[in-house]
Amino acid sequence: MQMLQGMIHLENVLAENIYISLPNLDIFQFNTKLKSLTIRHTDLSHLDPVFFRSIPNLEVLDFSNSKLKSLDFLAQVDLSALRYLKLTDNELTVINETVFQSLPALTYLDLDNNPFTCDCSNAGFIQWVIGNNQTQVVNAHQYTCSFPGAEQGRKLLDFDVQSCWMDVGFLCFISSTCLVVLTLLSSFIYHFLRWQLSYGFYFFQAFLYDSRKKKKGTPHQFDAFVSYNVHDEAWVYRELPVLEEEQGWRLCLHHRDFQPGKPIMENITDAIYGSRKTICVISQHYLQSEWCSREIQMASFRLFDEHKDVLILLFLEEIPDQQLSPYYRMRKMVKRRTYLSWPQAGQHTGVFWQNVQRALETGDGPTDNNVADWTSTVLRISLNL
Repeated sequence: MQMLQGMIHLENVLAENIYISLPNLDIFQFNTKLKSLTIRHTDLSHLDPVFFRSIPNLEVLDFSNSKLKSLDFLAQVDLSALRYLKLTDNELTVINETVFQSLPALTYLDLDNNPFTCDCSNAGFIQWVIGNNQTQVVNAHQYTCSFPGAEQGRKLLDFDVQSCWMDVGFLCFISSTCLVVLTLLSSFIYHFLRWQLSYGFYFFQAFLYDSRKKKKGTPHQFDAFVSYNVHDEAWVYRELPVLEEEQGWRLCLHHRDFQPGKPIMENITDAIYGSRKTICVISQHYLQSEWCSREIQMASFRLFDEHKDVLILLFLEEIPDQQLSPYYRMRKMVKRRTYLSWPQAGQHTGVFWQNVQRALETGDGPTDNNVADWTSTVLRISLNL
């Protein structure tokens, strides 16, 4: 080694079975005219690109049988004059074809007897071997695959690289197209079909619940479930005791009869189907409430499914038709039914509660054509009631 370091202006160096591992990085610092370097049977697995800093005029490089695992070091050095590169019997599995861009003079390349991987990670190298017209890759058609196991023994150049390029572009196109279509479809459904889908969902849920209840044959627990918004509870607490205390009806109320810890949607469904009728106390606040909306949807589905007189609508205030537009089923019922209204607050309360009692007394049997317009009873009460 000392003899090599002392030699100046050598053009050819051959070192075979001399080094166990990488020589000192400054071994060629005084030999800038070196043109041929051969180091074989040496562990160069941790080769540092600094090793080539002093020999930019290198034309021939042979690192055969040197445990090399990567050629990335070639992209980090200036070997623009290198024309002959032999790296046989190493441990190269994947070759990055871009390293050869830093070797513009390369005309001879020998990578025989390396354990190549036959997958898309070598697709660029395979294309470079087949397509380049400058560098002769010795016996490239004899290179065989060692990995993965299913490809072992297969010729490297027989690997289909087209599958690697086509998938990426095609999948990107399909993914972006599907994303755009899904976004447009979601926007359309939200703006034009959300109410229909909501009605369909609750109708299906009500249908399943009603089917299970019919199989069990469970009698009704309450005469009426009262659906109201929290802003209107003062009216409910003040007026509805007339139905319970004076007329003896069994009413189901949120705060009193809902089962704690049970999902609210299940409580609503149980209350509606566990009562002979549903009384909806409708106001502006009621229409703006998500849960109140679900309650009246579920009740109207029961009305639609069973064709029974099960729904009583009590309007606490005058609501224009346009505000009922999103609730098209309610609007349809309101337009078709006869109204019993109180034109002035505080008048004829007795008559009003008699009409409510009459609605509650109406039988549960199916409605026929002669009484179709009385499927639900609609009462209007003034705000000051």
